[in-house]
Amino acid sequence: YLPQEPSIFRRLSVEQNIMAILETLKIPASECAERLEELLDELGISHLRKTQSSALSGGERRRLEIARALVVAPRFILLDEPFAGVDPIAVLDIQSIISQLKARGIGILITDHNVRETLGICDRAYIVNAGRVLEEGAPEEIAASKKAREIYLGERFSL
Repeated sequence: YLPQEPSIFRRLSVEQNIMAILETLKIPASECAERLEELLDELGISHLRKTQSSALSGGERRRLEIARALVVAPRFILLDEPFAGVDPIAVLDIQSIISQLKARGIGILITDHNVRETLGICDRAYIVNAGRVLEEGAPEEIAASKKAREIYLGERFSL
């Protein structure tokens, strides 16, 4: 689970943040160290390993949060507003990471108000209001839906 609000330990380094989760797994130290390196490399944050987490940009923080979520080797991940508070370049990075996770067979559930960014990477989308599904379908179907345009997207929306 990746919450919308920052979930890192701000006074710890990037490395310490990941280790804090790894150490809960009760695996040998050598395996923790190996997994740490894999996650740092996979998320492109190896160069930040000693950086205090409070000094990270929004996109770097998101990548660290995703690394922490991957520690437990999940089959599914819920990403709550993964594009909130990050710059356009970081959005592209996060989209790429999400695509890589999908390719590895990890199920991804995204809740986000950044519709264009979300529809650009998802296989299926749902427009939900007050707990009710108002529209569902492939991204192209949602973008073309008159109902989705009327209730949420706006008439000028395009992918």
